[in-house]
Amino acid sequence: MTTLEHGYDTRSRILEAARQLFAERGYAATSLADIASAVGLTKTAVAYHFHPKDRLAAELIAPAAEDIVALFETGFDGERAFVEALVTFTVRHRAIVRLIMEDISGADDAPPGSPGEVIRAFRDAIYTRLAAPDADPGRRVRAWALLGALQGVVVKTIDLPEEVVREHLLTAASALYGPSA
Repeated sequence: MTTLEHGYDTRSRILEAARQLFAERGYAATSLADIASAVGLTKTAVAYHFHPKDRLAAELIAPAAEDIVALFETGFDGERAFVEALVTFTVRHRAIVRLIMEDISGADDAPPGSPGEVIRAFRDAIYTRLAAPDADPGRRVRAWALLGALQGVVVKTIDLPEEVVREHLLTAASALYGPSA
């Protein structure tokens, strides 16, 4: 194995360990030392690849960000198809959702240029897609209920298989948006 390949393998191992630890404990409760221990490296070795810790989080979030942009750019045949795609996205990226949950709570007050502002923009875009700008009260409640369920359920069920979580979230979405959501 070349040095370059070894470095890539080390980065991959660090990313996977970070993804798991962030999903289990949360971003703030996971240190570079915790990640290093999980991978069998020193904290210095992890910091060589990812310092500060925000760079690690940004690299983990990037694929989910690309998928959410693709979700918004896709034309869906109706609200139910979008809801199903949103549930699938959220379950697939639940470790990342868990990672950003700490920032979601402060998103409404996040300053310009902060990660919270980006999270707020995505959340508001999803809400607008679900509720429409001039939505009646019932549709607004359904949209916020689905967003709340997606945020909460994927974090609290990280230990369950993806297919189980997706199936039950789709059932809950059906209760909000009709049978084939």
